[in-house]
Amino acid sequence: MIVMKFGGTSVQDADAIENVIEIVRGRLDRKPVVVVSAMARVTDTLLRIARVANERRFDDAASIICELRERHLSCVRELLSPSSRDSDEYSLAAVEQQIDDKLAALEGLARSIATLGELTPRSQDAIVSFGERLSSLIVTAALWSHGIDATLVDSRRFLITDDHFTSAAPDPVETEKRAAKELLPLVKSGRVPVVQGFIGSTPDGVTTTIGRGGSDYSAAIIGSALGADSIEIWTDVDGLMTADPRIIPDARRIRVISFSEAAELSYFGAKVLHPSTVLPAVEKDIPVHIYNTRNPSCEGTRIVARPQPSRNLIKSIAFKRGVTIINVASTRMLLACGFLRAIFEVFDRHHTSVDVVTTSEVSVSMTLDTSDRLEAIERDLAGFGEVSVERGKAIVCVVGDNLKFTPGVAARLFGAISKTNVNMISQGASEINLTFVIDESDTDEVVRDLHSEFFAEVEESVFA
Repeated sequence: MIVMKFGGTSVQDADAIENVIEIVRGRLDRKPVVVVSAMARVTDTLLRIARVANERRFDDAASIICELRERHLSCVRELLSPSSRDSDEYSLAAVEQQIDDKLAALEGLARSIATLGELTPRSQDAIVSFGERLSSLIVTAALWSHGIDATLVDSRRFLITDDHFTSAAPDPVETEKRAAKELLPLVKSGRVPVVQGFIGSTPDGVTTTIGRGGSDYSAAIIGSALGADSIEIWTDVDGLMTADPRIIPDARRIRVISFSEAAELSYFGAKVLHPSTVLPAVEKDIPVHIYNTRNPSCEGTRIVARPQPSRNLIKSIAFKRGVTIINVASTRMLLACGFLRAIFEVFDRHHTSVDVVTTSEVSVSMTLDTSDRLEAIERDLAGFGEVSVERGKAIVCVVGDNLKFTPGVAARLFGAISKTNVNMISQGASEINLTFVIDESDTDEVVRDLHSEFFAEVEESVFA
């Protein structure tokens, strides 16, 4: 059994969904479970509906919902016809009615928000869930109409989370129990379950989401829960690359990479994977494959627990723009117990994560990739010492096998970018990455210089 996740660009229109149908058909012998995202840009549109409704502009929200209705109806009418394979549930007329019903419910939510003038995290999750609920319906009907015995299953029946709306944490034990009950009988009977990524529910049945990009995570959770042989992430690129092709046009595709390396790359800016994707797969040692829906013959990237050693020291270079540094300086840090704990409790209170940390005897510097709560954090930190903020920074992360224990890595790396000012450096916390912070304006040049230094020659068994 395999789990196949198709991202937003893979289901963005009728042509894309036709590709999905043929890809799934080619894997029927492997007993697939299909996980789908919302159509491309639909989640952003739903968030816009929520914001407009919150401003009490219901008519504008209703107008946007009408546009969504036309997009989804137009897609399903291209995929299905009145003479499609006969089924009450998945006929053209039935699917059109289900789309109308779902969007009527969405309009009712928007009206309630506009009336109250209050958008809660819970109501936001309810609104954005409609993207996956619509796309999964259309994909199921399209598969059925092409002779594939597909069945739509609502993820909220088995993907159980806490009630931290907009970024809920799944309950792996309850999810595994319910997923086995809901999905395994269908798979064993030869049917193809189609489920929604990104969404789940609390134990009480309240709709939740597991954060933007969470469809990858959903696929890994489901794959882990079902004990899948592999998890396939179908997207619009050929796999993980040695660097962002927009900066390095001749970047090489990585054939095979470790779970830990992929996790570091995804966290520090590689957009192909959601940062949490690999975690459930690691626990069950399930390989993850990244494939391109538009180029299905490409072998993609395989993510495994223990890949073969590579002669290339570096596997890839990732970066994250829009970073802010917060510096806290205080002589009270000197020989003080609990000082750092108190500082990090500030970030915990404001639900803000820190990426890179460096310390000295009397100061600590931390990076944030969001400034949503920056002013409040600054106020709270002012009680510990002098606070300064540096904006417009970028984190660059180089990832590779055993960097921590390879002599000369830092000298070679910083020699390649010797003309660039480096604000912070972090190495040692992980054996496989070296991370540093620079001015955002230097990012492209730094990535090009590093790529020239470390990828002039590559091992063909690891890189394509």
